Amino acid sequence: MERSHPSEVYELFVRHMNTPRVVVDNSATATLVQVHSARKHGVLLEAVAALSDHGVCVRKGYISSDDGRWFMDVFHVTDAAGRKVADADALLARLESSLSADALPPRTPPAAAQGAAAVAGSHTLLELVGADRPGLLSEVFAVLHDLRCGIVDARAWTHGGRVAALVFVRDEETGAPIDDAARVRRVESRLRHVLRGGARGARTVLADAAAVNMDRRLHQLLDEDGEAGGSRAGQAEAPSTTAVEVQDWGERGYSVVTVSCRDRPKLLFDVVCTLTDLDYVVYHGTFDTDGDHAQQEFYIRRLDGRPISSAAERRRVIQCLQAAIERRASEQGVRLELRITDRRGLLAYVTRVFRENSLSVTHAEINTRGDMAMNVFHVTDVAGRPADPKTIDDVIQKIGTESLRVDEERWPRLCSTEGDASRGGAGIFSLGSLVKKNLVSLGLIRSCS
Repeated sequence: MERSHPSEVYELFVRHMNTPRVVVDNSATATLVQVHSARKHGVLLEAVAALSDHGVCVRKGYISSDDGRWFMDVFHVTDAAGRKVADADALLARLESSLSADALPPRTPPAAAQGAAAVAGSHTLLELVGADRPGLLSEVFAVLHDLRCGIVDARAWTHGGRVAALVFVRDEETGAPIDDAARVRRVESRLRHVLRGGARGARTVLADAAAVNMDRRLHQLLDEDGEAGGSRAGQAEAPSTTAVEVQDWGERGYSVVTVSCRDRPKLLFDVVCTLTDLDYVVYHGTFDTDGDHAQQEFYIRRLDGRPISSAAERRRVIQCLQAAIERRASEQGVRLELRITDRRGLLAYVTRVFRENSLSVTHAEINTRGDMAMNVFHVTDVAGRPADPKTIDDVIQKIGTESLRVDEERWPRLCSTEGDASRGGAGIFSLGSLVKKNLVSLGLIRSCS
């Protein structure tokens, strides 16, 4: 009988001990998810990302730590209609798969110099950043079609006058990755010409597409582009409806981040993603929703164990959190859903119809499954105002009433009730009000009362 080397046995033991343990309890009115894990940067984000990808809404929860090696995260989740999750076993499987030692991805896809594209599996990934303008997405898709690049999946966000997009492409003829260096340079050159403008300009960078969380990468691209600063020449900084404060709790060595805004899907993901990519560790936290309003509180330290130490650092955290929250909240306008048999040049045609009817795409999510294209577009008029219903009807008639429809119950409203959006900036709660209660209940600090 072959015996394993002691070092191999020890390594397996350590990996087993450090693999997060997940419990899903569906016995109450909401589904309770508990994650017990060793302290490792990024585990909280992966848990929240798995919940978001599964389409559940986090209603409330908390994060607690002994300030040492172990964490416990508790999430109360429901489906979009407010009911407990029906497929609890599938949710458990997704969480366990996402949190396994082999599944945790790096902080960000490894990047190289400008002028590169990445081939991963059967697709090539292009990353695009530039100044937004009406009809831009139509021009991008037209260029890719002209260069015989078939679009498999894509996601595009606009915010603060900038656009970021991730586009997975393959050769239209063969379905193979586009890995010829000369062809890649031609694609990049044409796209840079289309995505003109801005001090940084448009770019494509090397990335490992197999490790990309698309939402996370779009946040990173816009942060790297400086969009979160809101200080581009010629642009007025729009007032924020998201209240974010960063305060000190010196006696415990924490910075306390509080967020108060309107609730929506993936809100917790956007906040945790931003803190993680700014290299902060969340030691304790509480998040809760009340109708359409959300409030969150996090006790954080930098990776080196120190709290936020300067006014500039504090200002940067606030700006990045506000931008991350408002990027997705700006999924404004009419939500159009396209479900149709995929064909060459489909996206170039559909977005050209949008452009010819003076519609501007603010967000886009492109998916291809088998021979079916399942796409979502958020559109406004070219000035960013709500689109004319007659224009929407004309576009639907042009593309096909069986294929394109308006989502009457648009996704950003599914996890919250209708209310006054202006509430997002109201009601910042007192320092430590939520987390301190949780710490007292866990016996980690004493109550002063």
